Amino acid sequence: MKNIVVLTGAGMSAQSGISTFRDSGGLWENYPVLQVASIEGWHANPQLMLDFYNRRRASLKNAQPNKGHMILAELEQHFHVKIITQNIDDLHERAGSTNILHLHGELTKAQSSEDPDLITHIGYDSIEWGDKAADGSQLRPHVVWFGEPVPNMTKAIQWTQEADIMIVAGTSLAVYPAAGLVDFAQDSIPLFLIDPKPAPVRRNNLYVIADKAVEGLGKIKKTLIENYL
Repeated sequence: MKNIVVLTGAGMSAQSGISTFRDSGGLWENYPVLQVASIEGWHANPQLMLDFYNRRRASLKNAQPNKGHMILAELEQHFHVKIITQNIDDLHERAGSTNILHLHGELTKAQSSEDPDLITHIGYDSIEWGDKAADGSQLRPHVVWFGEPVPNMTKAIQWTQEADIMIVAGTSLAVYPAAGLVDFAQDSIPLFLIDPKPAPVRRNNLYVIADKAVEGLGKIKKTLIENYL
């Protein structure tokens, strides 16, 4: 089986009703992004951050995978599919995909505020002020915020380098370091870029689908099966 590596972003989850700060003038649910998505924001007002992500987690519980998530899971019948996602939701998992790498963390997990490797699964439960990790420190969302390193980046680069086909869906390729992943794909492989406002990418074998993630994945599924098996 050929290796397909898929990079997914906020536009993928937006079609399941998951709110995003993309295209919203720098606001996320009416908050400045850095106030609720940076390590400085955590240090300034941890209670605000806990409340914000508790609401995101409660909203996620009621969200459902969309057709795009399902298509990626279905492609595992024909290809070895690896998903690198910038999203912190669990919709790829719930759709049935089995190889998923979360670059920016997972909303259904919590971590020690002192040791980022001390992680616990919490599902859709809230994190309250005073909830402690095993090391005695305050629990915080298992989310990679602005100002923090991206621990899974090395593995994401390796996956990308091994790809026979790459798909980018629902991301404007504006958030680094994730946006730089396409530069690690072999120049000889086909790259499918799905986004309503695709970023300018210069490379060979580039196929641009100026559409939303769900619709774009629907268009290329048949192409992949007919031409790349």
